[in-house]
Amino acid sequence: MLLKGRTVKNIHSKQIKVGKLNIRYFTAGNGEPLVVIHGGGGGAEGWLENVSELSERYRIYAPDLPGFGDSQPMDGDHGISEFVQFVEDFTHSLGLKRFHLIGHSVGGGIALRYALKFPYKVGKLVLVSSMCLGKEIALWVRVLSSSVFFRSLGVAAAAILKAVKWLLNLVYAPFKFINPLPRAKVDLGRGMTTLREQTTVLANRLSELMMPTLLVWGANDSIVPVSQAYAAAELIPDCQLHVFEGCGHSVYREKVEEFSHLLTEFLS
Repeated sequence: MLLKGRTVKNIHSKQIKVGKLNIRYFTAGNGEPLVVIHGGGGGAEGWLENVSELSERYRIYAPDLPGFGDSQPMDGDHGISEFVQFVEDFTHSLGLKRFHLIGHSVGGGIALRYALKFPYKVGKLVLVSSMCLGKEIALWVRVLSSSVFFRSLGVAAAAILKAVKWLLNLVYAPFKFINPLPRAKVDLGRGMTTLREQTTVLANRLSELMMPTLLVWGANDSIVPVSQAYAAAELIPDCQLHVFEGCGHSVYREKVEEFSHLLTEFLS
């Protein structure tokens, strides 16, 4: 597989049937299983450098969530509960009885909800700039997730994005451009936020997390404030917190080697 101009031989892109859905996932390495739940930015491809680093110690499974990347979307309306059930069905399809779990941003919210619902299946939990820890979130996320915004602008916006994507893929082939507002992302956002705040907040349940948990944040995260990480660390019984100075919402990409080393130390 080609990654930033170099070939990464140990990462494989595979397809699996999860219920009625055709799901694409990346896998690599050997060792204890580690499942990665990406954020709302596009799909699991953004984690491939980390998959490469972590695969030296673990067997990694990084799916494109339904409706993201190259995975088939769910039918009808769906929110965080349906994505939590997807993680359960996906791991069951792979025969995984127990595994470590990482989630970033909205994927962190899914991972947190999954760990609360299926605690016996999660060895260790890593939440990276996770949603669902507090009410505050960036204004632009709230606006783009607003039902009012998409009732008035959604159809036009979707048509424009589709046209731009087609033009860019035509001009800049073989590069691939991803629609920044897939329906799955919009549905998740509308189910978890309003114009005022995050509505799916699980802070009152953090004391229920019995597995070792690592919170990883960027000190300059402009989407989910780092203050939520500090508050959550006080509520989770077995918790470590690491804040990367000078980093934003996607520390796993900004500090690939440092981030992977941190995870390897925590998961060992």
